[in-house]
This record gives sequence, C-alpha cells and structure tokens, in this order.
Amino acid sequence: MPTLFPFGAWSLTVLSVWRVLSDSVEKTEAVGWEWAQEVGPGWVITLHGEVGSGKTTLVRGLARGLASPARVHSPSFSLLHVYRGGRLPLYHLDLYRLEGPESILATGLDQYFVTEGVTIIEWPERLGAGEHWPDWAARPVRLRRVKLEMTGSRTRWITYEDVGG
Repeated sequence: MPTLFPFGAWSLTVLSVWRVLSDSVEKTEAVGWEWAQEVGPGWVITLHGEVGSGKTTLVRGLARGLASPARVHSPSFSLLHVYRGGRLPLYHLDLYRLEGPESILATGLDQYFVTEGVTIIEWPERLGAGEHWPDWAARPVRLRRVKLEMTGSRTRWITYEDVGG
C-alpha cells in the first residue's frame, strides 16, 4: 500500500489510505464528524495544509461528532484549546508560532500529544521530525496523518493515512 509520508525511525504499519474531495465547509465538517465515530483514546491526528485549507473546519466537525458542546476556534494565538463534555476530550494544538521541538518542550505542550482523548496537531512540521512522528515524543495509539490541499476557491482534497505501531 502506498504511503504519503516517510516513517523515520519508528516502524509503522500503514493501515489505510483514503482521499476525499470536499467542495464545501459542510462536507469538510462531515468528514471530521465521520472520523469522530471511530477515534479512541490515545489517537493523534496531524493536519498538514496551508492557511485557509480547512484544518479548523475539520476539527469543528470532529468536535461535533464527539458531541462536544464547545465552539471550536483556531488555537493560533493560544496554542491549545481543550474541548470537554463529549464522548472523549479533544486537544487541539496549533504549533505554527513555535520554532521547533525546544519551543514545544518549553511550553509543555508535549504533555497533550498522547492523552485519554484525541489530540489534533496543526502544523506538525514544527515537531522537527520531517513528516513522521518524533522520537522524543510519546507514541500515539493510532496516528492519522492528513494533508489538505486546496484545488480551487471552495474545493480541497483531504488525503489521510492511518498508521499504527
């Protein structure tokens, strides 16, 4: 099965690869809602995509699918939002303003990577491990790596793969 990302030192098995074309905010949210039906404790979802590609919209759908009553916002200025009250807690991190692993460790955000809930990481490139999971961080139960690629003003490809150790 083809892979979207290099694996690095952590030996991972690709469990599935999917690609969905979204042509609306509602469709992108629906993808997140569908994912919420299958996620479990210790899952990490990394989101790769340019500004405006739909990362936060996807998280909003996931939070709704988990039955979280919270309003989802981009954590760009606060680095972390925690949404509780649903089936699982949702930890939404945005690493855009951090420079690398040292900055992440200095803020203490690494404690939210693998939790009793689901962790979403926007701008995972800041982990300093290319596009694979960093050796310095706890390993997730399941890792879903997602690429959002704009193809038009309203359309985007959402390509993702699930990997496990």
